[in-house]
Amino acid sequence: MAEVSAQMVKELREKTGAGMMDCKKALAETGGDFAKAEEWLRKKGIAKAGAKGDRVAAEGIIGTYVHGGRIGVLVEVNCETDFVARNEDFQALVKDVAMHIAAANPQFVRREEVPTENLEKEKEIERELLKQQGKPEAMLDKILVGKMEKYYERACLVDQPWVKDDKKKVGEMVTERAAKIGEKISIRRFARFVVGEGIEKKKDDLAAEVAKQLGQA
Repeated sequence: MAEVSAQMVKELREKTGAGMMDCKKALAETGGDFAKAEEWLRKKGIAKAGAKGDRVAAEGIIGTYVHGGRIGVLVEVNCETDFVARNEDFQALVKDVAMHIAAANPQFVRREEVPTENLEKEKEIERELLKQQGKPEAMLDKILVGKMEKYYERACLVDQPWVKDDKKKVGEMVTERAAKIGEKISIRRFARFVVGEGIEKKKDDLAAEVAKQLGQA
């Protein structure tokens, strides 16, 4: 496969509106040929979906998923029309996204939503770990780029590997479904609940309780 540069990916993305990972794969599969890469994206239906980026997705539904009565998810997924919001394929997509959130526990929808302080803290931690591993100072910034990509894959929903097929990311799965359905689709927000989360649970001191009962006997 041909070497694909970030600039090549950027140019193809701007031309087609497809996602970065899709553009990178298209260029790799076509030996870096832009015309063939664009055709590859169109055949996959990805460029068509990406071209809808300037259209507004203000309809949609709020999906729910409850796992074992202990984990619950609410997720809002938007589309362009109420007609599609009632479509079985769209509703199945929303259900799949809710199930993924329950399983993978993302913190944000997309990387643009991650607060700067979170990023700086993560970089600081990773930098310190790299120093402890004896990595050269001159290499740290380059290594950190890859480390931050891994962070996004853990923290951001659309960057996470899809639980039903870890060869693709959630964002790629949504783009493919959007191409099939024929409308722009966007995950807007979600909330994930776990029973007892955030509550300080009482820890009984069994020995003290037994001693107290013996003292009262």
